[in-house]
Amino acid sequence: MTQDDPRQVPDGGIGGIGMSLEERLKAARNAEIARTSEAPRKPSSGYKQGSRVLTELIGTLAGGGIIGWVLDHWLGTSPWLLLAMIGLAVIVAFRNIYRISNERPE
Repeated sequence: MTQDDPRQVPDGGIGGIGMSLEERLKAARNAEIARTSEAPRKPSSGYKQGSRVLTELIGTLAGGGIIGWVLDHWLGTSPWLLLAMIGLAVIVAFRNIYRISNERPE
């Protein structure tokens, strides 16, 4: 190509248009590594406590319901033991949630 040809790509230096494909790929990889190399942050203590509260609430109610249902079918007292165990599970769940809420965040 001649110097007067407008299609000639001038040498733009680092990061310019005239970089070779390998140089541009290397620069893109380095930029991606720099962008994604941050270590993932640990969840905050409030997030942990919220997860514990949710687990207590769901697990206790499900456990009480299952135990009440099994006892009802075994003893033939349907639905009274199921209702009693769910009521007891609600009380236990809220007591545990109260204890968790009084803990100091880590």
